[in-house]
Amino acid sequence: MGRLTGKTALITGGTTGIGLATAKLFLQEGARVAIIGQDADRVATAAKTLGAGAIALRADVSSKSDMDGVAARLKAEFGKLDVVFANAGIAQPMPFSDVDDDNIDNQIDVNFKGVIYTVQSMLSIMNKPSSVVLTSTTMIEKGVAGMSVYAATKAAVRSLARTLSAEFAPRGIRVNVISPGLIETPIYGKLGLPAEAVQEWATQLMAKVPATRFGQADEVAKAVLFMASDDSSYMMGENVLFDGGMATI
Repeated sequence: MGRLTGKTALITGGTTGIGLATAKLFLQEGARVAIIGQDADRVATAAKTLGAGAIALRADVSSKSDMDGVAARLKAEFGKLDVVFANAGIAQPMPFSDVDDDNIDNQIDVNFKGVIYTVQSMLSIMNKPSSVVLTSTTMIEKGVAGMSVYAATKAAVRSLARTLSAEFAPRGIRVNVISPGLIETPIYGKLGLPAEAVQEWATQLMAKVPATRFGQADEVAKAVLFMASDDSSYMMGENVLFDGGMATI
C-alpha cells in the first residue's frame, strides 16, 4: 500500500519540474492527483504524461476566480482534498536598481498572492486532517544578488506558513514549507535571460553548493511526499531546506 493510498491531492505549478515530478510520485503512492498550470500546451502535455489517473487543469494561481473554479471542479471530482502542494512560482532576476512595477507585481502576484488564493480557495474542501506544503527557496536564508524581489516573496511564503499553522491547527490542517536550492528544472529557461547568462549565473551559484551538483526534481518530490503524508504528522510550521548544504554549510 502506498503512503497516499486513498488520498486526494492538488499540485499547482504541476506541469513541469518539481510539480510534475511530485505528481508522478503521488500517483505511484496511491493518490488521486489534480495539477494546474497557466500554459494550456504544457497542461495538455502533462496530462498525457500522467495518464488517466490525474486531472490536469489550466488555471492562473494569481486569479482568485480561477482558483475558486478549481475548487469547485475538485469538489465535484474528489469531494475532499487531503493534500495541497502550492508550488507555482516564477523568478525574474534583476539588479535592484532596475526593479520596476512589472517585476514587483508579477512576482508578488504569482509567488505570494498565488499561494494565498490557492490555500484560501481550497479550505472549504480540505479534510481533517490534511496537509499543505508551500514552496519557498533557499534564497530566503542566503542572499543572492539580483534576486531581491523573488527572495522577498518567498520569505513571505515561509512566514505565511507559520501563521497559517497557528490558525489552521484546530482544523487539523498542517502547513509546512519546502525550500529547494539549485534544482535542475525548466525554471532556468524561463528567467528571461540569454542562455549564456543563465549558464554563467548557474556556474557562480554552483560554487556555493557543498554537494557540488544540482539537485533533481524527483529528489525534491520525495521530500514533499514525506511532508504531505502521515509520516510527518507531528511536523507543523516547519521549513525544510533542500539545497545541498548551500545555506547551512
